[in-house]
Amino acid sequence: MAVETLTKSDKVIKKPKWLRVKLPTGKKYTNLRNLVDKYDLHTICTSGSCPNMGECWSEGTATFMILGNICTRSCGFCGVKTGRPDTVEWDEPEKVARSIKLMGIKHAVITSVDRDDLKDMGSIIWAETVKAIRRMNPNTTLETLIPDFQGNERHIDRIVEVAPEVVSHNMETVRRLTREVRIQAKYERSLGVLKYLKDQGINRTKSGIMLGLGEKEEEVIQTLEDLKAANVDVVTIGQYLQPSKKHLPVQQFITPDQFEIYKKIGEELGFRHVESSALVRSSYKAQKHIN
Repeated sequence: MAVETLTKSDKVIKKPKWLRVKLPTGKKYTNLRNLVDKYDLHTICTSGSCPNMGECWSEGTATFMILGNICTRSCGFCGVKTGRPDTVEWDEPEKVARSIKLMGIKHAVITSVDRDDLKDMGSIIWAETVKAIRRMNPNTTLETLIPDFQGNERHIDRIVEVAPEVVSHNMETVRRLTREVRIQAKYERSLGVLKYLKDQGINRTKSGIMLGLGEKEEEVIQTLEDLKAANVDVVTIGQYLQPSKKHLPVQQFITPDQFEIYKKIGEELGFRHVESSALVRSSYKAQKHIN
């Protein structure tokens, strides 16, 4: 596999040139940025400093996180805080729907922290958020990037019932590294969630993986094959970047050529869409994935 390997002896790790990001510009981006600042709207795009924010916003796409910003899980790759979450804000669905209306979003991606502390694991707020967005923004299409709900079908059914245009759940990494990277998650359980969604009639399912955590090429290909066997429609493949020194270190920087190889493999396997490059994130070009 074509990679740039990092070693413990490296004192300063410089990102390769293909990971350099242009600052977002343009009238559409500026207008949305002003709205976010003026009304204190919460998007993952801004709080996560997404490298694709300018591009997505210029196309009328944004990602919102619900159920707070403290997660009950402690995944080794994720920059979201871990701890005891705040109480549920039952007016949150209306707040998110109003934010989308103010921003004039054409396609909204909704995600959340894991809420293993709740009996419904947050699934009720998830469903109510989709309903509120549809009431207030009837022309906005939706992607829901959901947690695994511990594989509980009753909770997953709440997502199925409101039928977002796209339902996504990320595998994040290959089978061998799942326990280290995702700790409380399970590879087979995530595959089961994706298959269940499709079996229950969700038209478009989606998943994403990160590279650079020490996976091997054959493991990436096996993951793609597993996703295809679960009838997943869309796959995103991007480069893992370490949020802080406390998180898992980057083991490799994957080259653009290798990302292109994975894209071709995914297309040959029959996925409807494959987004594969260093700066790809879960919601990258999400508006394309509903067609």
